[in-house]
Amino acid sequence: MSQAKSATAAGLSPASPYQHERGNVLRLAVAQALAGANSVVVYATGAIVGHTLAPSPALATLPISIFVVGMAACTLPAGLIAQRHGRRAAFLTGTGCGVLVGLLAALAVVLGSFWLFCVATFFGGVYAAVVLSFRFAAADCAPPERRARALSAVMAGGVFAGVLGPQLVTFTMHLWLPHLFAATYLAQAAVAALSAVILLGVRLPRPTAAETARGRPLGVIARQPRFITAVICGVVSYLLMNFLMTAAPLAMQMCGLPQEASNLGLQWHVIAMYGPSFFTGRLITRFGAPRVVTAGLMLIAASAAVGLTGVDVAHFWLTLILLGLGWNFGFVGASALVLECHRPEERARVQSFNDFVVFGTMAFGSFLSGGLLASYGWDTVLWLSFVPLVVAIVALTVAAASRPSQAAG
Repeated sequence: MSQAKSATAAGLSPASPYQHERGNVLRLAVAQALAGANSVVVYATGAIVGHTLAPSPALATLPISIFVVGMAACTLPAGLIAQRHGRRAAFLTGTGCGVLVGLLAALAVVLGSFWLFCVATFFGGVYAAVVLSFRFAAADCAPPERRARALSAVMAGGVFAGVLGPQLVTFTMHLWLPHLFAATYLAQAAVAALSAVILLGVRLPRPTAAETARGRPLGVIARQPRFITAVICGVVSYLLMNFLMTAAPLAMQMCGLPQEASNLGLQWHVIAMYGPSFFTGRLITRFGAPRVVTAGLMLIAASAAVGLTGVDVAHFWLTLILLGLGWNFGFVGASALVLECHRPEERARVQSFNDFVVFGTMAFGSFLSGGLLASYGWDTVLWLSFVPLVVAIVALTVAAASRPSQAAG
């Protein structure tokens, strides 16, 4: 009865609460592509602008670290907004921050203000955190048997971000000389505004009274072995992707490689991040999320191993491509595991808590990578990547071993 009322309140047919599934997923995928381009711009230029403006070389990657702090700081408030006012309200708040980051970053470049640039990237992180909740919104749009595929389909929109973002940098970075990248950030603001227009057409049911109920205590949910495994794998996948991607553009510059090569490397990296999403959902359905996550972790390990073999353009590109593939399998698989750990009335809290832990840990890795790169070099950054990989593999192994005994009990 409550489901029928919810569907009617949203303009949906009670007999078909998922009738807007296809349109919603398509709009969310397009918005994912546009918003992903905004994140690519920050990652492609943040360390370089930081290196130019920062009072110390050790602070060069601080703007990207602040970007990740913004992601962590926003996840719980965004989840609260979604739970009380609906996901679309949270989406539009996020895209407003996306416009703001472009305007503030352009102003910071023109004024030569490092700290204003850090403020701008914080809002960029807020935007990115809201965008990552698109995947869970897509799952809410679909019946249970299609949720993994819907989640994966929206992530696939990031393929276009991999093309749009680097090209946006390449074609706009010299348009407002001597203010390198100022025009790029203005273009970024325009892309975020376009994303907001797309999201206005998303038709999601507003939360019902049952769904705004608190459900089980978060501590009870968080102690589930499956949830702990999902969080660890999501943390490691995203932590290492950010850890290496933050350092790679600056490492390429330090090795004397051109900015265009860095832009193209990031383009293929982002395509690799989201390209597999066209079929990751099917792989999860067929083989199970734990196996897909394991494959992702192995690809990330291969990425670090390739990076240790040389510092030519080809080595950086292959490292970034394998890193992107590994992130996709690891993070999408971990997200699918999270969907198995909560009830409908708990989803907004549990999903935002998961993202808070993931992005909070990511912030630590992002802060660490800049100092490690400046002090010890690219190889040290790569070697340290193997430590969290071992932790995640152990967590998956323990969870797999305990599952039969839990089933037997």
